[in-house]
Amino acid sequence: MRRAFELAARGQGFVEPNPMVGAVLVDDQLRLLGEGFHQQFGGPHAEIEAIRDAEARRKKQKKKRLKDATLFVSLEPCCHFGKTPPCTQAILAAGIRKVVIGRSDPSPHANGKGIAELRAAGIEVEIGLLEDEAQRLTAPFAKRVLTGMPWVIAKWAMSWDGKIATRSGDSQWISNTASRAVTHQVRGRMDAILVGSETARHDDPLLTARPPGPRIATRVVVDSIASLRTDSQLVRTAGEVPLLVLAGPDAPTANVTRLQEAGAEVCVLTDEASSLAPVATAKDLKKIRPVEPRAALLELGRRGMTNVLVEGGANVLGAFADLDLIDEVQVFIGSKLIGGQAAPGPLSGVGCDPLSQARLLDEVRVEVLDGDVYLSGRVRGKVW
Repeated sequence: MRRAFELAARGQGFVEPNPMVGAVLVDDQLRLLGEGFHQQFGGPHAEIEAIRDAEARRKKQKKKRLKDATLFVSLEPCCHFGKTPPCTQAILAAGIRKVVIGRSDPSPHANGKGIAELRAAGIEVEIGLLEDEAQRLTAPFAKRVLTGMPWVIAKWAMSWDGKIATRSGDSQWISNTASRAVTHQVRGRMDAILVGSETARHDDPLLTARPPGPRIATRVVVDSIASLRTDSQLVRTAGEVPLLVLAGPDAPTANVTRLQEAGAEVCVLTDEASSLAPVATAKDLKKIRPVEPRAALLELGRRGMTNVLVEGGANVLGAFADLDLIDEVQVFIGSKLIGGQAAPGPLSGVGCDPLSQARLLDEVRVEVLDGDVYLSGRVRGKVW
């Protein structure tokens, strides 16, 4: 099963919004017959790839057929027609004797139906082998199908003393070239890269993966009044890489129109995010209602996005943290000391009080990148 997980991970960035899935076929002595993984959205699923691999090996090595084989698969086989035919039918056609599943598929169109179909056909089915690991593997997919929101990765670079910029706002560059290369690799497997309007205004970022990865992320700016400048790098490249501005219900019509005419997509959200709100002219900016973080995530989930990288700034990251909307954290610590009471840290917002309410991290990993320290971890309890 762990080999199935290893195979599944190869599909990261290529298969979304589908889940990463791996499959291994063995004989009654646990000798490998075939293996495969879901390689590309719209392509054959892991079970099909494993069966094809086994058939190719059998013809070449004159091995026996699959009637006595056991299939280990990280996720419940599908039983519906989607981009591809049902995997359950392929399993039945191959004559596989037993199927061992890491976890059931939480999707409404699955949710145990594939397991029931296999059992009804007389196949022995075992569920839950290394289930915790299977759940971690599929957590981004499961979160989206169960909550409607994508998996949120919070990312920032900071100094050794926890500052993301100097007191004047200078932040380029706190991390080194090696750290920024890893950031671009992470960007290359995202569905969206999200920043706040202040970060977009101050840093004028491009928010692309360089070199490109398997996915082209939509650049998302949370901007309550649609104030993004049309001469920014984000707007000027909107024709080449998608740009989505998530505005609040009080965004002035003139601002929305200006950005749309410049090539950006503007989505005006209500707090409930269940529908689009009419655009109103805002005369008193002090009363502007901000974009609610859950509304932003629900809109991205509605668009089929599975993984979202939130890159800042501190106000946006703090707002997501206060609502417990961060699932994973990636931090780059540059070998610098900045100091200064006015220099910002990575998370604004309200924060926790008392300390016992602080969110804990699991699966913590530490790596040194040419002197920088790269930290990553998952917020505890973020398993679906």
